[in-house]
Amino acid sequence: MRRLRHEPMLLKPAKWIGTATGVAGAVLIALNIGAVAAGFALFLVSSVLWSAVGWVHREPSLVVLQGAFTLINLLGIYRWAAL
Repeated sequence: MRRLRHEPMLLKPAKWIGTATGVAGAVLIALNIGAVAAGFALFLVSSVLWSAVGWVHREPSLVVLQGAFTLINLLGIYRWAAL
């Protein structure tokens, strides 16, 4: 597998923000405090950022996984925001 010699400057923050928003989204949903739509919104941010990371690193499996999560998160936002 070929690795990037120099990681683009915004990639490291994207990874950490993607991780933090994913964890925060999971916590909001797990707490069951009525913030499910906000949890899915945080998951959406995470999925988009991790899709970008996968794209830059040429990791098709990560891009496909996060693309699927993006669609699921959009469905979750639609379902929970419409209630």
